[in-house]
Amino acid sequence: MIALLLSILSSTLIYICFNVLGKFGVNKLHALIFNYLVAFFLGWLLSPQGTSVLAYPQQDWFWGSLILGSLFIATFYLMFKTTQKHGMSVVSVASKMSVSIPVVFVIVFYGESLNFLKVIGILLALAAVYLVALKKKKENPLFNTTLVLPFLVFFASGTVESTLKYLEDAFVAQEEVPAFSSSVFFFASLFGLLIFAIQYLKNRKAMQLKSMIGGVLLGIPNYFSIHFFIQALKSNVFETSLVFIINNILIVIFSTFVGILFFSEKLQKQNWLGILLALISIIMVYLSSQQIT
Repeated sequence: MIALLLSILSSTLIYICFNVLGKFGVNKLHALIFNYLVAFFLGWLLSPQGTSVLAYPQQDWFWGSLILGSLFIATFYLMFKTTQKHGMSVVSVASKMSVSIPVVFVIVFYGESLNFLKVIGILLALAAVYLVALKKKKENPLFNTTLVLPFLVFFASGTVESTLKYLEDAFVAQEEVPAFSSSVFFFASLFGLLIFAIQYLKNRKAMQLKSMIGGVLLGIPNYFSIHFFIQALKSNVFETSLVFIINNILIVIFSTFVGILFFSEKLQKQNWLGILLALISIIMVYLSSQQIT
C-alpha cells in the first residue's frame, strides 16, 4: 500500500515538474531525454552493491527492458504530436482511459476475478477520467478530432503498462527492480538521443542548460514512479487490476487538486462529477475484490 501511494505521489510530482518546465519555456523533449539519463543513473546507484551495468545483458529481463524503453519514448512522442494537433485534453483522456488495456490484460492473461461490481467500477473509472480531463464545458475530445493519433496514444499507453506488468511478473525479482528500472530508462534515453540527433541535423537546435536542469528535476520523480509502481505490483496487497485503477484514478485526482492549489486551474461541473465517479469506482472495485476473498 505504501509503495502504491509513493508511486502516485511521484507521478503527481512529474505533473508539477511539467507545469513548471512549461512556465520556463523548457524544451520538453530535451528535458525528457535528460530525465531518462538521470533516472538510469539513479536506478544504477540504488541497485544492490556490486551490480555492474555490464551484467545487465545477462539478465532475463534485458531485452524486455529494451522493448519497454522504446515504448516509453515512442508513447511520449505520440503524446507530443497529439498535443500539437488536438490539444492537451485529448492526450489526457486518451492516456488515462488506456488503463482499460492493462485491466483487461490481467483479467484475461492472469485469470483475475471479474464480477458485476468490478465491471461497473471499471466503467465508472473510465467515465471519471474522461470527465476530469474535460477542461471546457462544450469540449468533446473523443469525437471532435481525427481519432488516429489519440487512438495510438491510448493503445501505446495501455501497452506500456501491460508490458511492465508482464515483465515484472515473469522476469524481475524483488532485488532486481532498481537494475531493471535503470535498464528501461537507459534504453528510453538512448532512443530519445537518437530522435534528438535527427532533429539536430534538421534544425541545429542544441540542448540548453535549462533543459538539462529540468531533466534532473523530472528524472528523480520519474524513476521513483516506476520503481514504486513495480513494487506495488509485486506486493500482492491488492489484485493487479485494482492497483492499475487506483494508481491511474488517484494520479488524476491528485494532479487536478495540485493544479487548483498551485497553478490556478479552474474546474467545471463535469470535472467535479468525474472526481466523484472516480472515488465511487475505487470503492466498487475494492469491494469487488473483497467479495472474491
